[in-house]
Amino acid sequence: MQTELHSLQPPVRWKRPSPFLFVLGVVMLSIFLHGVSISGLTAERMIRGVFRLYEFLDDAFPPDLTRLPNILKATLETFEMALVGTVFGAFLSLPLALLAAKNTTPYLLVYRVTRFFIGFLRAIPDLIWGLIFIVVVGLGPGPGILAIAVDVMGFCGRFFAERIEEIEPGTVDALRALGASQAGVIIGAILPETSASFVASTLFSLESSVRSAVVLGLVGAGGIGVELATSMQLLRYDQALTIILVIFLVVIAVEQVSSAIRRRLI
Repeated sequence: MQTELHSLQPPVRWKRPSPFLFVLGVVMLSIFLHGVSISGLTAERMIRGVFRLYEFLDDAFPPDLTRLPNILKATLETFEMALVGTVFGAFLSLPLALLAAKNTTPYLLVYRVTRFFIGFLRAIPDLIWGLIFIVVVGLGPGPGILAIAVDVMGFCGRFFAERIEEIEPGTVDALRALGASQAGVIIGAILPETSASFVASTLFSLESSVRSAVVLGLVGAGGIGVELATSMQLLRYDQALTIILVIFLVVIAVEQVSSAIRRRLI
């Protein structure tokens, strides 16, 4: 039977790529080859790197736990940066999403401007936002929180808007037929329908924000990143390994808790 069905299926024909796709493929291949050439990753260099890695690991083991209390304190500060920035960013992204969704935005111009703004927030890496906010508000956790909040606004704003656009129009139309205002439609139909997805997206953002907070600390935004940068600069690789292990445990713990919450919601 399967042989008969297979014989009835039309043969797969290879479609010749369009000139645009052919040119695009050639350009991307050229960029890839140029990237390989400028990397400088020769066999000799890689072999030397293996010996240097061995020297690093030899100096790093066993991990130095003498500054563990300070490391844990800085780690808590990093998590607080990620949590506060994620919460602020998620709340601020909700009005952006309502303006960027076709079924809730008041005007087409508002929709396009908001979509462009969200794209702008997403296009700039959080590390650059961190450097900008360090110039604006100075060193410390403050610029890290602001950078994470802006990054989360771009991420959640897009996904919130797409989820709002996926809502079945039946409930919304029913409330509008009963004379509900736009605010009533949002509170009575849109938010209950999308709340689980919003929380799940926010938890994804928190996982990413914890890692971002570590990197932001490397440029002076506070937290465990400052401790790691200092240990590496002073060649205290045993302390650096302790910091790396603590970061690893925290990131894994956040991901596991986040996954457990998402499984209960979705």
